[in-house]
Amino acid sequence: MTLIPESPTAIGPYTLPNQVILAPMAGVTDRPFRQLCRRLGAGWVVGEMVTADPSLWHTRKSQLRMDHRGEPGPRVVQIAGGDAEMLAQAARLNAELGAQIIDINMGCPAKKVCNKAAGSALLRDEALVAEILDAVVKAVDVPVTLKIRTGWCADSNNGVRIAKLAEAAGIQALAVHGRHREQRYTGWAEYDTIAEIKSRLSIPVIANGDITSPEKAAEVLRHTRADAVMIGRGAQGNPWIFKQITHFLEHGEQLALPSLEERRRVLAEHVAALHAFYGDTMGVRIARKHLGWYLESDQRFCDEKRRQLKQQFNALASPETQFNWINDAMAFDADKRLLAKGSHAA
Repeated sequence: MTLIPESPTAIGPYTLPNQVILAPMAGVTDRPFRQLCRRLGAGWVVGEMVTADPSLWHTRKSQLRMDHRGEPGPRVVQIAGGDAEMLAQAARLNAELGAQIIDINMGCPAKKVCNKAAGSALLRDEALVAEILDAVVKAVDVPVTLKIRTGWCADSNNGVRIAKLAEAAGIQALAVHGRHREQRYTGWAEYDTIAEIKSRLSIPVIANGDITSPEKAAEVLRHTRADAVMIGRGAQGNPWIFKQITHFLEHGEQLALPSLEERRRVLAEHVAALHAFYGDTMGVRIARKHLGWYLESDQRFCDEKRRQLKQQFNALASPETQFNWINDAMAFDADKRLLAKGSHAA
């Protein structure tokens, strides 16, 4: 079976340029990260989850999450809530603000979301799911997509029924994370449910969960026959994964790893974008977690060296000191000692 479809996948009027999509992740897929992933090969990207309650959109967090300035289309906005009328209103307002695709969140396992009967908690109430999907699809002229899990728990694996409700309501693409809600992000994703969903639907199905390498992406596509894969945690600190997967699917071989200088350059560009987007104080704080992910994704470091570098970076309190550190401590080509897994060099 070929892993590249004979014809590209279309969602409404938009055609996927490849089979690799950046998943929405709260606190991660902000505008700087979305733009970076697009530049490094993501077919398209989904924004951070936005509450369906417009009365909360005035907050700094919501304003930043809704900022899509300078991004290429299609602009995908994910909304979350538990009330059909409110979700429909949120979809209309976001479309008026420029959203070109509305994605409904029924997959988030976070307790603070599920406690409000939103996210994956909705999977427990199929009648409410149907009401929400119908209301949102009818509220807007742009395509509406949906992200779900396989169910609420192992004894309620109703992903296939939810998927059929989605297609009947007019949802134009479905992303499925191969875990039920009670697993959160523990254990391993399973893909049998995704394969069954794909076999029952005619709309595009996107497979999600534990896809952290080109080989795994190919394996999941073979097993599920999904139209695309959605990458979440596998992209944290490794935005190159999108072009790596696409190259592997097209050519059956690994793309060369990014050079040490490219890793330093991309990190510096990402940190600069974070400072510009969030401001100095917040940008410095957010850059720290991304630096940690970049270090974790680079297997050329030993654990002790990662720990040392994280401690150094986390102690920095200004954009200038962060940039100086990146251009000094992370100048890999100038200090090959950093790469020696068994080295204890400072």
